[in-house]
Amino acid sequence: MRLVKQFCILVITCFIGEILHAVIPLPVPASIYGLVLMFCALQFKIMPLSEVEQVSDSILSIMPLLFIPSTVGLILAWDILKVWWLQFLIIGILGTMVVFFVTGHVTQLVIRLLKKSKDKKNTD
Repeated sequence: MRLVKQFCILVITCFIGEILHAVIPLPVPASIYGLVLMFCALQFKIMPLSEVEQVSDSILSIMPLLFIPSTVGLILAWDILKVWWLQFLIIGILGTMVVFFVTGHVTQLVIRLLKKSKDKKNTD
């Protein structure tokens, strides 16, 4: 029963994200609104992590299965995509490299800032 409650919380958050997407005239996907709502609820302690932790871990464990429908969609659209397959491949590889590069640098920056903050606290 606990998993059902946690799943309902996630679904309600996603639904509120859909409502915000319909109401706010910005080019932001509804899923992003839902993620921001969940982040704020957890960050500002409106909702404790224990309220969604178990179902979130379950969803993360099956995440690779969630990519199957989009992969099947690409296979079904092969007649349209085969003209530009090389461009898609190059964009996919370059996009992945950019994401790796930016993520690595942001992570290093955050680690440095946290270390600097910790060192500053230790010297005070």
